[in-house]
Amino acid sequence: MKQIVLATNNDHKLVELRRLFKNGGLEVEVLGLADVPPYEVPPENRRSFEGNALLKARAAMHATGLPSLADDSGLEVDLLNNMPGVRSSRWAGVDATDEENTALLVRQLADTEETQRTARFVAVIAVVMPDGREEVVRGTMNGRIVLEPRGSFGFGYDPIFVAEEYDVTNAELQPEVKDEISHRGKAMRAVGRRLRKLMDTEPL
Repeated sequence: MKQIVLATNNDHKLVELRRLFKNGGLEVEVLGLADVPPYEVPPENRRSFEGNALLKARAAMHATGLPSLADDSGLEVDLLNNMPGVRSSRWAGVDATDEENTALLVRQLADTEETQRTARFVAVIAVVMPDGREEVVRGTMNGRIVLEPRGSFGFGYDPIFVAEEYDVTNAELQPEVKDEISHRGKAMRAVGRRLRKLMDTEPL
């Protein structure tokens, strides 16, 4: 089976990608950073999701020699001028937990009406091949922020995000339902289609 590196230490993202590829019939072994020799991971210091995703994917490919994939994703809140954005995982500080980031965002939006709290999740995924070919795709998920965290599925801001046309948070959705509508699910399916061509992998 062919291998690809997902340049992340986030176990949630690794599980999600493996599940999406399996459900899509893409026979590729997805390795995380714990599965490859250690290398210096560059800081996510670009101002766009695309810039950070390419930065990480290029570093992984140069370090491992394998096709490499990296994502940068986050939450954009309209009332906050599209922040936290690329700072989503560090909104409450460099070492902040998901709960700390969520709590800070809730405090910042405490005096607003739910109809004002429109937002979107964004996921950008970059693929870098050893021969120099690169692909970048973007997926979005529109919705709104609620101030009371609900649900035990998902991670990050999922407990306070309600997708368009839904009444439950992402953290209350079953994983397979979330995969169908999520920003990352959309981006991963697009990446899967490109990988079939890039890696000469045919669908089952």
